[in-house]
Amino acid sequence: MPTHLVWFRADLRIHDNFALAAACRAKDANVLALFIATPEQWRQHDMAPRQAALLSAYLNDLQHSLAEKGIPLIYKEAHDFAAQPQTVQAICQQHAVTHLYYNYQYEFNEQQRDRQLEKTLAGVVCEGFDDSVMLAPGSVMTGSHEMYKVFTPFKNAFIKRLKEGLPECVTAPTVRGETITELPAIRLNYPQQSFDETVFPASEKAAIDRLRQFCTQGAAEYEARRDFPATEGTSRLSACLALGALSPRQCLHRLLAEQPQALDGGAGAVWLNELIWREFYRHLMTYHPDLCKHRPFIRWTEQVQWQSNEKLLKAWQRGLTGFPIVDAAMRQLNETGRMHNRLRMITASFLVKDLLIDWRTGERYFISQLIDGDLAANNGGWQWAASTGTDAAPYFRIFNPTTQGEKFDKQGVFIRRWLPELAKVPEKALHQPWAWADKQGITLDYSRPIVDHKQARQETLAAWEAARKGITPPPDGRS
Repeated sequence: MPTHLVWFRADLRIHDNFALAAACRAKDANVLALFIATPEQWRQHDMAPRQAALLSAYLNDLQHSLAEKGIPLIYKEAHDFAAQPQTVQAICQQHAVTHLYYNYQYEFNEQQRDRQLEKTLAGVVCEGFDDSVMLAPGSVMTGSHEMYKVFTPFKNAFIKRLKEGLPECVTAPTVRGETITELPAIRLNYPQQSFDETVFPASEKAAIDRLRQFCTQGAAEYEARRDFPATEGTSRLSACLALGALSPRQCLHRLLAEQPQALDGGAGAVWLNELIWREFYRHLMTYHPDLCKHRPFIRWTEQVQWQSNEKLLKAWQRGLTGFPIVDAAMRQLNETGRMHNRLRMITASFLVKDLLIDWRTGERYFISQLIDGDLAANNGGWQWAASTGTDAAPYFRIFNPTTQGEKFDKQGVFIRRWLPELAKVPEKALHQPWAWADKQGITLDYSRPIVDHKQARQETLAAWEAARKGITPPPDGRS
């Protein structure tokens, strides 16, 4: 009897899991599951304690779901990714494993690990799958067989591919043996912080229910509601996707079942767009592994002279900048592990363009707090905001934090939720509270603005221009 081992990583579900489905195809196979925690690697990568808590919830849920199918989950701990292959080898030897199944991870360290394992795992057939994407990296390329560098042409080619044939979902495995009843709780050796289960689904079933609800009720209005943090207009599924409690194919199929015009630009198209952004960053990372090594996509931007100012950085991290929309967003992040997408753009732009602090500092801080932390998406978002990434817009795109607040939280509902010290400030004055307070002769228990936006904008433009001109020839051909 062959023994099939499924190595779970960031794919903690039984539905639409390519590796699990492949392992279970042979009726006569003995199927085992494996998860290897890597606390030291997580520490090195600044994994957020709230994400660790959600990972723990999904892992224990997965153990129960597999047990109902008669598949035991083996839980092990290794120091880091480099130590994982040794653990897999030992498990394979112990259980006489004939086949190993796993879903690809596209980050650099993970790819190196998997290549190493395949070389050293003698006598075991290894099979990997493109499971965390709708379309595999390499399947959406330019006419000259290169990876797209700008999102819109990638999106158009991606949608064309989807119209030619949707990626299929695979069903959960059938019962393979007696239900396993003795299930000791899995406890991760990593700091954890509680999270709100009404906001973040804490099981695979809850994630599927949330997806159905959103596609039925929210996807059609997503375009109109998504930019306003005071209203609940987003899917809140990003954490499920980051840890693999849902697959992007499940999202695609459910969306099209409820909003059949989404592929043609109708209702639901804007949320589909967000799913394709996620794919874009994953495909990019596969073709440009330097993105995993803190390198900018546009190389000449390495010449930008960033400021090192611990005081300004701390003010930004703690939500004490004196710009209400920035501060409210940062406090939401610190308190909940969540930040609304529009606010991610505003706060990232503020750090990079107003404070001229290196985008990599912000990238690390977000990962250390976000419950939906995902290397590809986080890196892509920060490089977009910093104008170091693939976006075609030039570096002078700088968000004004005051006008952004006025536009997307006009009544200040979101700001008041997170900045109680502004409770007495009237609505019209909420986005520039100190201008009002000084006129009234009032002292607020709130930070004064730590930077003058207009002046900061000029200094940022000058820093970028100096970096551009310092290269011979200039990157855009202008002198």
